[in-house]
Amino acid sequence: MSKESLRHGDTTTSTYIDPGATTTEAYEISKKSRTLARQVVGNASPEDRVRQRCSVAVGDFSMADLLRFEHHPVPAIIRALHGGAPIITDIRMVQVGIQKKGHAGEVLCALDFGGEIARERQITRSSAGFIALRDRLPGSLVVIGNAPSALLTVCGMIQEGYRPAAVIGTPVGFVNAAESKALVRTLDIPSISTEGTRGGTPVAVAAANECITILIEGTVV
Repeated sequence: MSKESLRHGDTTTSTYIDPGATTTEAYEISKKSRTLARQVVGNASPEDRVRQRCSVAVGDFSMADLLRFEHHPVPAIIRALHGGAPIITDIRMVQVGIQKKGHAGEVLCALDFGGEIARERQITRSSAGFIALRDRLPGSLVVIGNAPSALLTVCGMIQEGYRPAAVIGTPVGFVNAAESKALVRTLDIPSISTEGTRGGTPVAVAAANECITILIEGTVV
């Protein structure tokens, strides 16, 4: 991350906040998990923080090695959130999991849009939802944790000129999951993704929430 991207204290110090932990016990559990993750994953950069949180989310430190960061996505996500960009998700679990504190962006779920498109084209509801939301895609944060079809659709829309601020794409599975994430990494767009078939909703939500936490800690320039 460039020095110009954020104005705040060092995001990799030993201090720790968790805006989602609302009780003492929840905070202590979160802090202990993060302390262990710092030791195993490292704590040299904001990307390391995303690796830590995603590893904790799935209970597996090998997740850290599967994460890919293209075109400086962390500062791009933070700038978009600071500006109140909408967050567009593929499924309800991702929508619900994303923290609502600390940013002004509306969190939308593609499943709430595009029903007629899905029926007419016989495509997945999540893909149809992103098509229906195409005019809101520019400048948004796209967070896809489950549906490779949706990520493929978003990639196609990016190629057509609809440019979100960043994409978090970690769909899981054996059909088009690896391929959709490989495709997003070829695009000139900030993205966080996972290599191969692994990923899922917990990873996508963790990556988004860590960026929100970094935003809460400081001010985007």
